[in-house]
Amino acid sequence: MKQFFSIAVIASVLAGLAFNRTNADQQQFALADSIKGLKTYYQSYFDIGVAVSPRALKTDEATLVLTHFNSVTAENAMKMGPIHPREDAYNFAGADSIAAYAKRNGLKMRGHCLVWHNQTARWFFTDSTTGKQVSKELLLQRMKEHITTVVTRYKDVIYAWDVANEVISDKADEFYRPSPYYDILGEEFIAKAFEFAHAADPKALLFYNDYDEINPVKRKKIIQMVKALKAKGIPIHGVGLQAHWAVNEPSASQLETTLKDFSQLGLQLHITELDISVYPKEHNARERKPEDSDTAFSKEKEAQQIEMYKLCFEKFRKYKQHIKSVTFWNISDRYSWLDNFPVRGRKDHPLLFDRNLQPKKVFNEILPK
Repeated sequence: MKQFFSIAVIASVLAGLAFNRTNADQQQFALADSIKGLKTYYQSYFDIGVAVSPRALKTDEATLVLTHFNSVTAENAMKMGPIHPREDAYNFAGADSIAAYAKRNGLKMRGHCLVWHNQTARWFFTDSTTGKQVSKELLLQRMKEHITTVVTRYKDVIYAWDVANEVISDKADEFYRPSPYYDILGEEFIAKAFEFAHAADPKALLFYNDYDEINPVKRKKIIQMVKALKAKGIPIHGVGLQAHWAVNEPSASQLETTLKDFSQLGLQLHITELDISVYPKEHNARERKPEDSDTAFSKEKEAQQIEMYKLCFEKFRKYKQHIKSVTFWNISDRYSWLDNFPVRGRKDHPLLFDRNLQPKKVFNEILPK
């Protein structure tokens, strides 16, 4: 009898370890398991991911994550500024919490991002001894230390990294975006970032990530850069297309050409930051206009958004041989980075779930038939 009891206890403990979830996670998982999520509809096509914050995973939005998505990306918590705010200090709390959530719930995780001109602390480019701009040698040393530390820490949960982010210029007559990285290191910093990441985790898939990829001029530059990296033997495995689009773009021909051109690189494609703004895209910074005060999710806005999402997913399914992951940038319309961009304070409704976390009409419209 004693032996029987011990076996039962051991079995119970092992079962608990196998799930290794918090009580909140267990409740969310139970609910998610009873609903057919977007990830299930697309299981024969590509992963369905979502960008999350540590805070969101402690709210009822987390139920949507486990129901509909099988991949997560840290929206901000793994960017260099938040995770490495001072030379002698890392802030892993937020990133660790997302990584732990992904691991205990069996979710894939994309890392975002290792090198970006934005959200990088000023100290990174300043010599602490002289107070002047860092030398090339010191900046490379700091890059290597940062990338090695972060990639190594999460190598048991992150399968793919956005290594270099937005290094191509938006200006037609300029190739690389001006930045401290480029000013100090030249284009070499891009290749070095990939080499450092690969050395830290040889199994990780490494991506170049950028926006406005539907612009033919910028797209040509991205492809030229990626081909040059490949020709040099740099370990680059894919291209991330951010896909911050709107009800007025891309057109069917734009999207078709974009996906066709990138697919010819022979690398994986990930749609990394998908959302469809209900406001027409304007490519220049602008002030708030009178019409921006009407932020209601009208029938007209809804119909336009449905048509654009339908177009996007039709093309994504067509290129499923190349597209391996589609990640939405934020969980629901309750919060979106577009609520403050490009018009401060303007509410947007760019996602599949409304502010009450209910699926919008667009949800059913993008399902494979």
